[in-house]
Amino acid sequence: MASAVVDFTDNGFETEVLKASNAVLVDFWAPWCGPCRLIAPLMTWAAETYCGRLSVGKLEVDGNPATRDAYQVQGIPTLILFHHGRLVTRHEGAIAQPQLKALLDAAL
Repeated sequence: MASAVVDFTDNGFETEVLKASNAVLVDFWAPWCGPCRLIAPLMTWAAETYCGRLSVGKLEVDGNPATRDAYQVQGIPTLILFHHGRLVTRHEGAIAQPQLKALLDAAL
């Protein structure tokens, strides 16, 4: 069964991301961001490819300023991988599938 990409918010971020039992990839994005829309299919790919090892979700930056500011997200898209509440790795800007795979493989 394929894993779905979920939506994170300021309210649930601590529980759903920081206290998650597995690694969580968070895509900080906005609907008006062209590069964000371009990498959206990669989030589905990552959720399906790493199902069971990784959860994948999106956090819309305009509607969730507390989390955006806590992680100093100034450019989008920004991808941050968390594990056991800690920031493991971070990538700012658009990314291609081979680079995302290398980033995730190195961190998981």
